[in-house]
Amino acid sequence: RHKCGNQKSCPQNYFAFKIISGAANVVGPSICFEDLVLMSSVKNNIGRGLNIALVNGTTGQLLNTDTFDMYSG
Repeated sequence: RHKCGNQKSCPQNYFAFKIISGAANVVGPSICFEDLVLMSSVKNNIGRGLNIALVNGTTGQLLNTDTFDMYSG
């Protein structure tokens, strides 16, 4: 099994991640980083529009998550 359900392992000194955009109101988006789900409907921290997770590129530490609703302005 590979991190975040990817098909193969990442090279050493690289982070594994997987972003799923979702499908309308049926399947919600999700962001997985190093086998830890950062955003998903289960965590109740996603929304309509852009879902963004800010991660430190050196340490891999999650800094912030947010949603930007591009429809309502």
